[in-house]
Amino acid sequence: MGSLQLADWRRRVFGLYAGVRQLSVHDPASGHELWKSGRDELFAGHPQSPLLPDDRANFTGLRITRYDPDWRFELEVHRSEEPVRIVVDSATDGRIPFSLVGTVRLPYLGSLDVWRLTGYGGGLFLPVKDGLAGVAGGTYGGGRYLLDTVKGADLGPGAGDDTLVIDFNFAYNPSCAYDPSWSCPLAQPGNTLRDEIPVGERMPR
Repeated sequence: MGSLQLADWRRRVFGLYAGVRQLSVHDPASGHELWKSGRDELFAGHPQSPLLPDDRANFTGLRITRYDPDWRFELEVHRSEEPVRIVVDSATDGRIPFSLVGTVRLPYLGSLDVWRLTGYGGGLFLPVKDGLAGVAGGTYGGGRYLLDTVKGADLGPGAGDDTLVIDFNFAYNPSCAYDPSWSCPLAQPGNTLRDEIPVGERMPR
């Protein structure tokens, strides 16, 4: 049953992001509201929710900031000239191999590495660890995810070739932020920003 429930969770996440992309073409804030309500529904009631039982019993919604359009970007992926590969150990999924696709350059903030999962299914992976990581009332200490397309978290391409929509309002905590029995790939040095990213999902109070 666990495998069927996980498949249903991912199916719902894919559907949620499809709706987000459709709405966000003309109104990203509405897409963000759909994303918030959809995630709250999954966390509150789905068997695959990463919330621990006591946390689920008291759950009233994820702590997500109001949408701020200044944190939405369409950025070109600058391709990596040299092959870079890493392997992340995971207690739940074993050794997870990634290869570097390239970097996106953020105005005034620096750059972030864009990774590709080289195992079955592929997919782009873009985590971020910001200046609020690990701070009381801030973001998860290990970083958050912006994109994880193999699991459905995909905001789509930008208008230009080799571009991606990078919207920090949709930064979300990995499952290990809520349940320590999970083991998640976390932000590498190339996915760490010194500045604070005040939008997206925060840690619970």
